[in-house]
Amino acid sequence: MKVELEADKCVASGQCVLAAMQVFDQDDDGIAILLEERIGPDLVDDVREAVVICPAAAIRLVEQ
Repeated sequence: MKVELEADKCVASGQCVLAAMQVFDQDDDGIAILLEERIGPDLVDDVREAVVICPAAAIRLVEQ
């Protein structure tokens, strides 16, 4: 699976980090940073949660 993040849409809520801290972090301004673009099955549920709770709809999970 591949994670896509549109950082320019990010509103710095930090919800993605709370849901999937292995995949997301935040820069000094609070904007999301993608740590892992390709994830294994063990992180899919966490990233799916991040997709759902992101207030800016800036995250997508793409099956490849």
